Amino acid sequence: MRLLHESRLTLRLAVPLMIGQLSQMLLGVADTVMVGRLGVTELAALTFANSLFHVPFVFGIGVLISISVATANSRGANDPSGARGSCRHGLYLSILLSSFLFIGAWILSMKLTFFGQPAEVSERTTVYFRILMGSMIPALASIALKNHADALNRPWPPFWIFLGGVVLNIGLNWVMIYGKLGCPPLGFEGAAWATLIARIAIFVAMLVWMLRSPSLHVWMPRHWLRTPDWADLNRLLSIGMPASIQMLCEVSAFSIAGLLMGRFSQLAMAAHQIAITLAATAFMIPLGLSMALTVRIGEAHGSEEMDRLRPITLSGWLLVAIYGCLAATTFLVFGRWIASLFTVDAAVIELTAALLVIVGIFQIFDGLQVASSAMLRGLHDARLPALIGFFAYWIIGLPVSAGLGFGVGLGARGVWWGLAVGLFVACITLGPRLWNQTSRIIRSR
Repeated sequence: MRLLHESRLTLRLAVPLMIGQLSQMLLGVADTVMVGRLGVTELAALTFANSLFHVPFVFGIGVLISISVATANSRGANDPSGARGSCRHGLYLSILLSSFLFIGAWILSMKLTFFGQPAEVSERTTVYFRILMGSMIPALASIALKNHADALNRPWPPFWIFLGGVVLNIGLNWVMIYGKLGCPPLGFEGAAWATLIARIAIFVAMLVWMLRSPSLHVWMPRHWLRTPDWADLNRLLSIGMPASIQMLCEVSAFSIAGLLMGRFSQLAMAAHQIAITLAATAFMIPLGLSMALTVRIGEAHGSEEMDRLRPITLSGWLLVAIYGCLAATTFLVFGRWIASLFTVDAAVIELTAALLVIVGIFQIFDGLQVASSAMLRGLHDARLPALIGFFAYWIIGLPVSAGLGFGVGLGARGVWWGLAVGLFVACITLGPRLWNQTSRIIRSR
C-alpha cells in the first residue's frame, strides 16, 4: 500500500512532465517528417545538425537540473528565499551558458567538413545548424524557469505553454518550409527558423505567467538584476556540472553514433535519424518520471522525512519497469509499420526496423538507469554517477559500437548494439549505488 501511495503521488507530478517532454519531442518528430519529404540529403543533414546540437543542449539541460533539486529542497524546508535564489541564479546560468555555446557553435560551423560527412550533407547543414544553436538561448532560459515551477509542484501551466510552442512550431514549419500564406519557401532552413521563433515565444510566455501568478509570488525573485550570490551559484554548479557531464556522456555517445553513420552511407544516416527520433520520444516517459522523482526525493530530503526515501525509490523503479515492458513490446511488434510512417524508401524502412528491434530490447534498463541517476541527484549525489556514466558509455559502449560496427562488420546495427551495452552497464551500476545511498542516509538519521 505504501508503494501504491508513493506511485500515485509520483504520477500526479510526473504526468504533465511526461506529456510535456513528449510534446517537446514532437518538435523533432515534426521536423523529421516534414524535412524527410524534401529528400534523403536533407534528412541526412538534419541528422548531422541534430547530432551536433544535442551535445551542448543536453549539457545545458544537465546544469539546469540543479534548479529542480535546490528549489525542491527549499520547498521541503519551507524556505522561499532559497527558492528565489535558485530561480534567479538558474536563469543567469542558462543565459550565460547558452550564449557561450552559441558562439562556440558558430565557430565550429565554419569547419563542418572536419567530421567526415558527405560533402553535400555538410554544405546543407551550415545555416540550419547556426539558426538552431541560436534557439538554444531561449530554450535553456525556458527550461530554467520550468524546472523552478515543476519543483514548486506547478507543472501544468508550463505544460500548456510548451505544448502551445509545439503547435506553433509545427504551423511555422508548414508555412516556412513549403512557402505558405505568402511566405517564400525556405526549405530545409525554414524548419530552423520555425524552431527559433517557437522557442522565443515559449520563454516569453513562461516569464509572463510566472511573474503574474499569485501562487508563485512568494517563490519568485524580487530583484532579477541583483549581483549574483557566488555561494548560491556554486551550490547549483556542484550538482549541475556532474549531472550535465553524466547526461553528456550518454547523449554524446548517441551523437557520435550519428556521426559514425556518415561513415557507412546516407541510407544509414536516414535510418538512424528515424530510429533515434523514436527512441528519444519513447525515452521522454521515463525522463518525465525521473524529473518527478528528483523533485520528490529532493523534497523528502529537504524536509528530513528519510523514511520516505525507500518507498519513493521502489515505486519509481516499478513505474519505469512497467513502462519499459510496454515500450519494448511496441517497438518489437510494430517497428516496421512505425518506420513506414516516416519514409517511403523501402531500404530505409528495412534498416530502421532492424534498429528498432535493438531500441525495444534496451527500453527497460534505459528507464531504470535514468530513474536511478535522477534520484541520486535529489540526494545531492552527482559526482560518482558522472564517473559511472563516462565509464558505461565511453569506456564500454562506444568501443563496443566501433568494434561491432566496423570490426565485425555489422554496420549500423553493430553501432546500436554497442549503445545498448552501455545503457545496460549504467543500469546495473547506478541502481545499487542508489540503494546503498538511501541505506546510508537512513542509518545516519
